[in-house]
Amino acid sequence: MPRLPLIGVTACTKQIGLHPYHVTGDKYVRAVAVAAKGLPLIVPSLAELIDPADILNGLDGLLFTGSPSNIEPHLYHGPASAPGTLHDPDRDRTTLPLIRAALAAGVPVLGICRGFQELNVALGGSLHQKLHEVAGFIEHREDADAPLDVQYGPSHAVHIQPGGVLAGLGLPTALEVNSIHTQGIDQLAPGLRVEATAPDGLVEAVSVEGGKAFALAVQWHPEWQVSSNPFYLAIFQAFGDACRRRATQRDADASVNP
Repeated sequence: MPRLPLIGVTACTKQIGLHPYHVTGDKYVRAVAVAAKGLPLIVPSLAELIDPADILNGLDGLLFTGSPSNIEPHLYHGPASAPGTLHDPDRDRTTLPLIRAALAAGVPVLGICRGFQELNVALGGSLHQKLHEVAGFIEHREDADAPLDVQYGPSHAVHIQPGGVLAGLGLPTALEVNSIHTQGIDQLAPGLRVEATAPDGLVEAVSVEGGKAFALAVQWHPEWQVSSNPFYLAIFQAFGDACRRRATQRDADASVNP
């Protein structure tokens, strides 16, 4: 019986009491286990101690998660953040080089929310820091006082672009998604293909053109109650399938060159 693919799940750094922790949300690791059918392994934000190549050598895929924190704007030549903005420089130093290394090595990648924005920044794109202050954009933030099921419920449509990865999964030309973000893509990075847009034109999903393996990122949160949403589930299943292909190839290579 084939082994479960090993799928890295990125972690944020968080101070809990007197101690720093590396943490990730239950919904991400659970979606990897249940929907992608992989073995989730949390990747700590320890860029100064772990080389990206050493991380990738042990993995069959990488999920770049959402987060309460924002990417530091100097990394995309943006203006300074508003006072009080939550940042996670240890995560930035870990995930941005790791994305580039994963794409170069042909490791399957799925980015969600912050992970979607990380992919754009890692490849040279930029971000709007406060979409609600930019003319022409609809409200993309959730109601922080609403129950979680409402926050993560359908918020607006996205329009799937023909001929891309999402269209290839059998997704309809338009579907309703949740919307829980303040930031969004400003300048699209070179090498990224637009996969879906919001009604206001905001880029909501991208793939890597000519990528060596599955490389998709979405601004919404398909990990939320993934098993009950066939469109969200299709994304994780495709990611899991790509990770299994890499696992099979890695195992075959290991048997030939033990």
